[in-house]
Amino acid sequence: MEFPALTHHGGTRGVTGSCHQLHLGLAASVLIDCGLEQGVDAARGADSSALGFDISGVQALIITHVHLDHVGRIPALLAAGFRGPILCSEPSARLLPLVLEDAFKLSVSSEPAQVARYLDFLDGLIVSVPFGCWHAVVERPGLACRIRLQRAGHLLGSAYVECDLDLGEVSTRIVFSGDLGAPGNPLLRAVRPPDRADVLVLESTYGDRLHTERSDRRKQLEVAIERALADNGTIMIPAFSLGRTQELLYEIEDILYRKALLGAPNSAPDDGFDWSQLPIILDSPLAQRISLAYRELHSYWNDEARARLSSGRDPLGFKQLVCVDTHARHRQVVNYLKSTGRPAIVIAGNGMCSAGRIVNYLKAMLGDPRHEVMFVGYQAKGTPGAKIQASDGGQGAVQVELDGEGYQVRAKVMTLAGYSGHADQAGLVSFAVEGEVPAKRIILVHGERKAKLALQRALCLRGKKMGLMLEVTVP
Repeated sequence: MEFPALTHHGGTRGVTGSCHQLHLGLAASVLIDCGLEQGVDAARGADSSALGFDISGVQALIITHVHLDHVGRIPALLAAGFRGPILCSEPSARLLPLVLEDAFKLSVSSEPAQVARYLDFLDGLIVSVPFGCWHAVVERPGLACRIRLQRAGHLLGSAYVECDLDLGEVSTRIVFSGDLGAPGNPLLRAVRPPDRADVLVLESTYGDRLHTERSDRRKQLEVAIERALADNGTIMIPAFSLGRTQELLYEIEDILYRKALLGAPNSAPDDGFDWSQLPIILDSPLAQRISLAYRELHSYWNDEARARLSSGRDPLGFKQLVCVDTHARHRQVVNYLKSTGRPAIVIAGNGMCSAGRIVNYLKAMLGDPRHEVMFVGYQAKGTPGAKIQASDGGQGAVQVELDGEGYQVRAKVMTLAGYSGHADQAGLVSFAVEGEVPAKRIILVHGERKAKLALQRALCLRGKKMGLMLEVTVP
């Protein structure tokens, strides 16, 4: 093997399971992410908790962000004997234990003493690295690796990783994009391309499409809510606890704030509905803990979001927000919304409807056309969310399986544009070629094959126009 070299342990079959091993020498390597493969990306019959590769020689794990498709195999990594540092941004260091604690409780044990021991052990491995600062990972004669984390704009703490390698006669910079955010995130600072990259490992989730204009997405959300509320039904929004949920809360708070400015106190606005009485139900204990962490990490928000907080508003903790914690309370809320005609907005996980509390809402209300399922994020192939999303416009003609039983989709279904957490084709191309020294070699991961091939063509075309000889490969 010629060094440096790359091995991909996930993120090549589809959009989940990101895990890349950067080999520095015969007995030294680092991992960038260690995520779960989910849905159709997972090998048939494979153990989702298994690591799937040898960890001998792995010096460190570097985390781009804390979604499970990037960190979900960390418990398996630890079980295999890994005791090296887990390097991540300062916000990710705060959020990672929350995500892995929840996963531990669901898959291993919820016994308090075991959870506490697990978190103490994890805390001893996490090393926070400030954005924009170089950090030495390996330092040996003739072998050095240092990393720098830069904001990726995908969720709070998300980063792309710049790896500077000095292997004696070979010096090179390899950049791992992680997941890159789209412009217009209401909470986060925008992503900037790397100064230079000799090799770029680039995500391609939306490599085959361009996003619609995002500047008016709050208005689109407001109009969608108004239309749904006219039927006195529940709007069910499947959203992952981390990232998308906080964006939604931020923008819903702004809608409610503006409605309150337009309407007199304690009276219904001109549209006939009293927005001040609309409950926004956050039914996810994990999302509540993460939202609290987001509030505590407000120094990492963008200027506009920090200004809103300074003005006395609480975008992630407003008064109409109803937080559901216990499972018993969750059941009560599901039954209440199913049996009454009171409008409500429910945000519950998970984002692809494959598990979590959103499933109970769907089972209770998918068969009633008063209600609506509103998608605001990517739905991976083979997930219940993708099947429900595909039924848009065909109420009653599609059946989806939830917890082993079939349910007719009679509720309205819509996908709200402008809420993607991933950069589109234009954003990915810009990231790759608009740095001071554009990438020479680009490796496309984390995308369906169709998206990768489309992005490959777009990159080669852009490179040709710029006079660049780009090598773009699809592993």
